[in-house]
Amino acid sequence: MDKKTFSLICAIITSILWGSAFVAQDMGMDFIGPHTFNVGRFLIGFLTLLPFFFIFELKNINFKRLDKKKIAYFLFYLGFVLAVGQELQQISLIYTDVANTGVFTVFYVLVVPVISYFIFSKKMHWSIWPSVLICILGGLLLSELNNYSVRLGDTLGVLSAFCWGVHILLIRKTIEMFNFPITIAMSQCFVACLVLIGPMFYFEDPTFNNFLKDSYEVLYVGILSSGLAFLLQTYSLQNISPAPAAIVFSLEGVFAAILAWLILDQFLNEIKILGIFLILVAVIFSQLMPIYDKKKYGRN
Repeated sequence: MDKKTFSLICAIITSILWGSAFVAQDMGMDFIGPHTFNVGRFLIGFLTLLPFFFIFELKNINFKRLDKKKIAYFLFYLGFVLAVGQELQQISLIYTDVANTGVFTVFYVLVVPVISYFIFSKKMHWSIWPSVLICILGGLLLSELNNYSVRLGDTLGVLSAFCWGVHILLIRKTIEMFNFPITIAMSQCFVACLVLIGPMFYFEDPTFNNFLKDSYEVLYVGILSSGLAFLLQTYSLQNISPAPAAIVFSLEGVFAAILAWLILDQFLNEIKILGIFLILVAVIFSQLMPIYDKKKYGRN
């Protein structure tokens, strides 16, 4: 298996884990607030990755040759952006349904190429732009188009999408100078946990007993959606550029809508199914067209 195929598989698994996490995030706030939930998930994510860091990566890191200050800045920014994005997403679930949060969150498919092209002047394959438009159209169909009022949860979901777009770009930049995926994923979980401890105690009154009542959901999201998924996301961005990777990650909205229908009995009609189909088309188109162009014209 070549490296790019491995990264693509990592991106798809990441999308599945993130999509399934929306259901757990919604169910996991019966006894604890969103800040407590996020502190728990990031702490568990950090602890999940910590032994793998000691076993697989610590011995390979040459600290003397690293620009430690620069890497520390990037890891802090990663964790901070992760914390803000996750807070917005988690709170949005209080004010809207799982499917809508999943859909509006994946609007980062627009944020990533816009920032890459207009701010960093990164070249990208022409197929990215139609894929982004198709993906956004699919997302709009997945959302409740019959409800013309903009809910607070939907707005928070869109704001979180901006954070996720910046987060994807930051991961790629960090990998380019510090290619240790386990360390990157573990560090950002640790920073995000520290950032959110203050809001947790300021806005909420967390108790251990209440945390235990929602522990299954927090454990699921912490181990799989935080620890494993952020690690796989980092692996995927080793060999896939941010813009096409973001389109693949947008499948999380598809999986969130399907699982919300199956588990939470949330509505899924023909229009939403069409939205799912369009997002799948966008993902496939963005991955196959560069391969086709390279084989036919010898260009990327």
